[in-house]
Amino acid sequence: MKKLLLIIAFAPLLAYAQNRKERKAQEKADQITLADIKAHVQYLADDKLEGRRTGSPGEVLAMQYISEQFKKAGLEPKGTTDYIQEFEIDEGRQFSERNNFLIVNDQKPELKKDYYPLAYSANTSAEGSSSLELREKGEPWFFDVKDLLEDNKGNPHFDIDAAIKTEARNVNEKGSNALIVYNSSNEVDNILFNKNDSSETIPIPVIYITNDGLKKYFTDSTGIYNLKLQVSLTHKIRKARNVIGYLNFNAPSTVILGAHFDHLGYGEDKNSSDGEGQIHNGADDNASGTAALIEMGKMLKNSKAHNNNYLFIAFSGEELGLYGSKYWLEHPTVNIVPNYMINMDMVGRYDSARKLIIGGYGTSPLWGPIFSTTTDKNLVIKFDSSGSGPSDHTSFYRKDIPVLFFFTNTHSDYHKATDDWDKINYTGEAEIIKYIYKIIQAADDKGKLAFSKTHEQEMRSVSLPVTLGVMPDYAFTGMGLRIDGVSKGKIAEHIGLQAGDILLQLGEYKFTDIQTYMQALQHFKKGDKTTLRIKRSDEEKLFEVAF
Repeated sequence: MKKLLLIIAFAPLLAYAQNRKERKAQEKADQITLADIKAHVQYLADDKLEGRRTGSPGEVLAMQYISEQFKKAGLEPKGTTDYIQEFEIDEGRQFSERNNFLIVNDQKPELKKDYYPLAYSANTSAEGSSSLELREKGEPWFFDVKDLLEDNKGNPHFDIDAAIKTEARNVNEKGSNALIVYNSSNEVDNILFNKNDSSETIPIPVIYITNDGLKKYFTDSTGIYNLKLQVSLTHKIRKARNVIGYLNFNAPSTVILGAHFDHLGYGEDKNSSDGEGQIHNGADDNASGTAALIEMGKMLKNSKAHNNNYLFIAFSGEELGLYGSKYWLEHPTVNIVPNYMINMDMVGRYDSARKLIIGGYGTSPLWGPIFSTTTDKNLVIKFDSSGSGPSDHTSFYRKDIPVLFFFTNTHSDYHKATDDWDKINYTGEAEIIKYIYKIIQAADDKGKLAFSKTHEQEMRSVSLPVTLGVMPDYAFTGMGLRIDGVSKGKIAEHIGLQAGDILLQLGEYKFTDIQTYMQALQHFKKGDKTTLRIKRSDEEKLFEVAF
């Protein structure tokens, strides 16, 4: 009896000692995680990686580091080669000021503003003396498209590029060494540089003089102009890499965890907020999310949440338009049944005033019950129901997969060279990682989560007078603008546009890609009415649009 009483008396002390031991073990584990997060971010955001621009040597260094960390965590390699899935980003034909020039009577017009080469131009130079109205052998010839435009006004089958190509071949046969195209009328000519034009090149250089260039440098139609020009077009293809690891618990479905590891390099792709020339280290965007992904691999390796398998994907090409996530979905490296996807993009600047944003709350009816039982007193959270947005979870949401998007909000260093490792809130990030882990554990016994559609968000915030409410497919390399989806309640939904539609022309204005689409929108304002021409499968359709 005395023995029993002694056991009962010591039981609380034993429980206290056990709890204390567990707390100490957890504190030690938290300290290790905190140190590891800091090490990951410091390496990935170091100057020697030169901003991890997609396809750069810095991206390769980051890829190698992530692969090594996945291996240390005990993740199974699931790339096409070890942990790596290589893919190409076709940027089409390009031109730069370094190798392209036009000189008119010793004056140098500005490339893009005053003139530009056309995509089917020969890569060569030419010079000579010429007039807008005079054509002599061995000299550059001018071509005014005014009559062509007026004769074909209202003709939906008229192709201005086909007409220019025909003219260029004809003048080449007659002895011209270059063709300089201009438009003296007030008609919209839709003469654009189409980087995705894969047609045969013309034997001579072909350049287009803009309205600004015409007014500045060619005011006298009968004057003689001394001309020198050079066209040099390149076809740029980048090699990019996703990094993929896997935890296989032989479960019926798989949770996908993702974070992009690419950033802006030196700002060469014009998507930085402070221009070219400085290294954009991208500590928050998205060394922070990549560090979280690596740590989640370690935690789930030792987890008892085995009702799902776990696929870890570090994406490249996100900054260029979600290339890596789209590519993996189109070319999966492992045969899985996806359950849900968690995306971590910019999770390194937690501040209670700006909150932790969790997107995708509306993509499954089960997220509500899961979050109601999973809280963290150290985090102030704001929920957003939308399954889309400017990051990789959007690619999975568009495949009807429930998603969650973790994001600590934007800041003054966003897409600037000042987004450095010393500004990361490492303690806050560690807390977010633990919270994500708790959510995964809470979802473990829920089976395969049902999917729900939500409202769509525009992919990029740009200042435009009007919009259609479409999500561009930035990876599309054909003529026009292919769309990934439409925003709820916007014009695109009202007129019946669908994912996969290719937008070709708005009113008089044709476009070749996202940039020229946005330029076309600049010509309209609220209250305007026009038409939208699209291609759906192999059929062209015309829609009435009222902004």
